[in-house]
Amino acid sequence: MANIQKPKGTLDVLPNKSFIWQYIESAVRKAAAKCGYGEIRFPTFEATELFNRGVGGTTDIVQKEMYTFEDKDGRSMTLRPEGTACVVRSIIENGLCMQAMPLKLYYIGSFFRYEKPQAGRSREFTQFGAELFGADSALADAELILLANDVFKSLGVKSVELKINSIGCADCRAEFRKALKDYFKSKESRLCDTCRGRLETNPLRILDCKCPDCIEVAKDAPKTVDYLCDRCKSHFEELKGVLTSAGVGYEVDPFIVRGLDYYTGTVFEFVGGTGAAQSTVCGGGRYDTLVSQLGGPALSGVGFGMGITRLMAVMELDGVLPKADTAPDIYIAPACAAARDRAYLLAKELRDMGLKAESDLCGRSLKAQMKWADKAGAAYTLVLGDSEIEAGRAVLKPMRGGEAAEVAVNAAEIKNAILKGNGER
Repeated sequence: MANIQKPKGTLDVLPNKSFIWQYIESAVRKAAAKCGYGEIRFPTFEATELFNRGVGGTTDIVQKEMYTFEDKDGRSMTLRPEGTACVVRSIIENGLCMQAMPLKLYYIGSFFRYEKPQAGRSREFTQFGAELFGADSALADAELILLANDVFKSLGVKSVELKINSIGCADCRAEFRKALKDYFKSKESRLCDTCRGRLETNPLRILDCKCPDCIEVAKDAPKTVDYLCDRCKSHFEELKGVLTSAGVGYEVDPFIVRGLDYYTGTVFEFVGGTGAAQSTVCGGGRYDTLVSQLGGPALSGVGFGMGITRLMAVMELDGVLPKADTAPDIYIAPACAAARDRAYLLAKELRDMGLKAESDLCGRSLKAQMKWADKAGAAYTLVLGDSEIEAGRAVLKPMRGGEAAEVAVNAAEIKNAILKGNGER
């Protein structure tokens, strides 16, 4: 019988990598907390209608990528493909829309899309997201961008580039949509089959197509920024001014439209990597009609999603991935069977004092224990046999240089000797 393997496009995060995830998650939680964002957690699956209405029926996510199933009561459910619609559903259902504004929330969780697995793209992926509700000004847009930028800075990432655009409100987008449709209609024969269908349903999506022919055609398409109304133009200019004042470099990229229908006004992406390997590490924007669209009050919103695996890839490129810090401070090796319990209890006392302490659990020989301690990277070893227990004294030996020292078989004295030795080295 063949071994059962993990589903295609999913990841096993093993201990030699999980510490990196913990490191990143700690950094994003600290960055969010500094700006007053509270954590929100929501179900792994939601009613399919939420994403049909919220994300948009013409998007690739809804049309091609959702994991949808029918539960035992015949209701259509979907594994969450993105977070913003889930957050909006939650704040409406739980009455958070009635709280004092702005409402600031963040989340870290798994999301699911049926895509072709490739570098930086999995069918189950982890995302850090932040959402801000109830603030209409460009300062709110800037805060989300600066929050994402602070995450990159705190992790030592330097190679990401910020690209921004405005796709306008419902008023100015109507004129742009007409110009875009007319342009692509004249080039229809060069578009892919999917984009030919988008001509009638949502021509803006053509700008987001990854087909080489469509990318080439889109190069000369009308630009969103040329069709902005006065209010949207003023909002976008204010955003650029705030970013400049904050010392954050950016590029205005008229081809950024994002892949979800709920965006209005500001959209942005942080792009990392080099050459053809460039990918969006973080993307977001404003969505001022989504809350009311899903049955809530008229409440503006702006947010982003940051892919953790893509962030890790950029950190690796920049040489700022953390190194594992799992090596024991001390390994206590029982030299005989009678010393095993004493060694274990001494290790536990040291753990209670905040040290990383290990002892033998497998009944290995002393030679095998020393080999394990060396491989595990233990800073110190202490051999405990009958004579050491009887005398109440043992030798604390540094494994990476330094002088051995005789210490009492006492957790407090052993800890002090380790701290003193670490300080002297």
